[in-house]
Amino acid sequence: MAPAELERSASIIGTITGVFQSRVVGQENLRTTLLAALAAGGHVLLESVPGLAKTTAASALASSITGSFARIQCTPDLMPNDIIGTQIFNYGSGTFTTQLGPVHANVVLLDEINRSSAKTQSAMLEAMQERQTSIGGEVHRLPEPFMVLATQNPIEEEGTYVLPEAQMDRFLMKEILTYPRPGEEHEILDRSTAGSLTGPREAVGSVSLEDVRFLQTMVDQVYVDPAVKRYIIDLVFTTRGSGPRPVPNLTQSVRVGASPRGSLALMRVAQANALLQGRDYVTPDDVRAMRYGVLRHRLVLTFDALASGIKPEQIIDAVFHAVPMP
Repeated sequence: MAPAELERSASIIGTITGVFQSRVVGQENLRTTLLAALAAGGHVLLESVPGLAKTTAASALASSITGSFARIQCTPDLMPNDIIGTQIFNYGSGTFTTQLGPVHANVVLLDEINRSSAKTQSAMLEAMQERQTSIGGEVHRLPEPFMVLATQNPIEEEGTYVLPEAQMDRFLMKEILTYPRPGEEHEILDRSTAGSLTGPREAVGSVSLEDVRFLQTMVDQVYVDPAVKRYIIDLVFTTRGSGPRPVPNLTQSVRVGASPRGSLALMRVAQANALLQGRDYVTPDDVRAMRYGVLRHRLVLTFDALASGIKPEQIIDAVFHAVPMP
């Protein structure tokens, strides 16, 4: 990778970071997750109690890119046609015309995804995985780049449909937002009184879709050593109860380990993280850096583990502790 390419990547990342920080206070983990997912060309699931800037963060990321942005508020009566589009009959000409839905945008925010019905979730699944939608038997490609940011609220269970494992696996990362620190909350109040909380008066800057595509191409070129690939495979196999040094009694807590999509995600996110750090090669630390985001939604815990209050993060830590770093 040429130094000029690394420099251009750093400039794009810097611009997006600047826009994000002008709109969102703190939430460094979230910023890194969103940037890595954008560079890796993946989707992100955000989970937190209300009011922790999930929607603000998504729109901040979208506003840093000159592409299109759509926000879909999920409700139990939301139909697939409301998302992907529909065919409208024109009585004058006697023909059908296709009207594309809001999912045909570069950045799509799916607010409270677990409130939409299984039928709507499956329509979204096709869009996320196949990068296309089917309307009246016609296939419509989604724009490039395409990124879904879905949010869910873990405290309200009434009227929600739990996301199936197959759909959870389609998200490159799942980020759980935490409350801001006292200093950050003070900054939020300061920005509110100054009238700059909803966003700066002037545009901080933006990157083009071409820049985002360039960033994604650069991630492909980040070198992954065979030893690092072996490390990723060992980690994923350890989550399945095998591996070079199995974690004792892991099968009592984990019903299903990470799939091969988990291995791909670990490698892809490590490549993206290396690029964010200004490197064109992956180190084992890049694999460790976002381990929770990549694996927490890919482990299916047993009922005993859930009843005992065991968190996926504890299991991920145990797995990373057991597997020796190259």
